[in-house]
Amino acid sequence: MFCLPKTAWPPTSLVLLDLDLSDGILGRSYVAPYRASAVPAVIAELRDLEEALRGKPIAPFDAFEGAMKALNVVGVSGMSTIATSAMDMAIWDGLAKAAGLPLGVFLGGTPGPVRAYNSNGLWRHEINTLGAEARDLQREGGFTAMKLRLGNVHLKDDFAAIQAVRDSVGLEVDLMVDFNQALGFGDAIRRCHELDDVGLYWFEEPIAYDNVHGYAELARKVRTPLQMGENYYGARDLLTFLRAGAVHYAMADLMRIGGVTGWLRASNVAAAAGVQFSNHLYPEIAAHLLRVTPTAHWLEWVDWACPILADPLTPKDGTVSASSAPGAGIAWDETSVRKYLVSV
Repeated sequence: MFCLPKTAWPPTSLVLLDLDLSDGILGRSYVAPYRASAVPAVIAELRDLEEALRGKPIAPFDAFEGAMKALNVVGVSGMSTIATSAMDMAIWDGLAKAAGLPLGVFLGGTPGPVRAYNSNGLWRHEINTLGAEARDLQREGGFTAMKLRLGNVHLKDDFAAIQAVRDSVGLEVDLMVDFNQALGFGDAIRRCHELDDVGLYWFEEPIAYDNVHGYAELARKVRTPLQMGENYYGARDLLTFLRAGAVHYAMADLMRIGGVTGWLRASNVAAAAGVQFSNHLYPEIAAHLLRVTPTAHWLEWVDWACPILADPLTPKDGTVSASSAPGAGIAWDETSVRKYLVSV
C-alpha cells in the first residue's frame, strides 16, 4: 500500500506493509523511500521477498539472511535493504503481538521514556521565520532539544539562522545541526571551524555520506562532535566509519540499516566501540529499540507518519515513550489511509 500523508515536509511517500503471519496475526510496518518514483521498485522487491519467505517458519534472523540471499543478485543495498527492512519490522511486530508484549519488552527491555529532539522543522528557508518556528517546536512536546538545517550558500546565513533560533528559545535548548551533505570537503573544514565556538550539540553530515576519508580528516580537525549514519546500509557501513575514526556519534535509519534485526546488529557494534547511538526517523519503532540499545542517545522525533496512524505517539516533557500495545504499536487509521492512498 502506498500513500502520501500531508506533513510539514513536502508530501512523503510511505509504503505500508501488512504481513499475514498466521492465526490472524498481522505484522505491520512502513518505510518512507522519499521519492514516489522509488515506490514501485520497493513493492516489487517486497513481492519477491514474500515468495521467498512463504511457508517458512517465522524467524526474523533467518528471514533476514534469507532475504539478503534472495536479493543478492540485484545487490543487497538500496532497494533490497529497504524492502528487507520493511519485511523485518513487520515480522518483529507480529511476533511481539503473538507474545502479547510491546516490542521493547519482547526484546528484553522495560517500558519508559527516551529523551528526544524535535526534528519537524527549521529547514533552510527564510531566516525571519525560524524564531517562531523554533518556539512552536519547543512547545509541541516540551522539547529541550531540536535540529536546525544549515549549509546555506553563505556562512553569514548559517550564523544568522543559529542566532534566530537562540534568540527565540534560549541557550538552554540543545541545538543539533544537519548540513544534509551540503558542503564540499574544504568548505566543510572552514565552515565547521567557524561554527565550532557557538555551542552546537553536533555537526551532522556536512559532506557526502560515503566520504570515509573526509570524515576521518574532519573528525580530527573540529571540536564539535560529528554525527552521521542515516545512510548506513547495514552494520558494516557503521563499522567502516568507526574503524576510520570518522564519527563521534552514530545513528541508524531503520529503513536502511535492516529493520529491527539490522538495528540490533548495528547498535551492538556501536556499543562495542563505546559510541552513542541514535535513530533517524521511524520514532514509533525506535522508541522501543532505544530501550534495548546499550549506548542509547537521542530519539529523533518526526510526525511524518502520524496522519495515517490510528494511535500516534505524543511527545511529553522532551521525551517519547513507546506504545504499550502488543507489538510496535503501529495501527492504521483506515479512513486516512483511504484518503491518501495512491495507486502504483
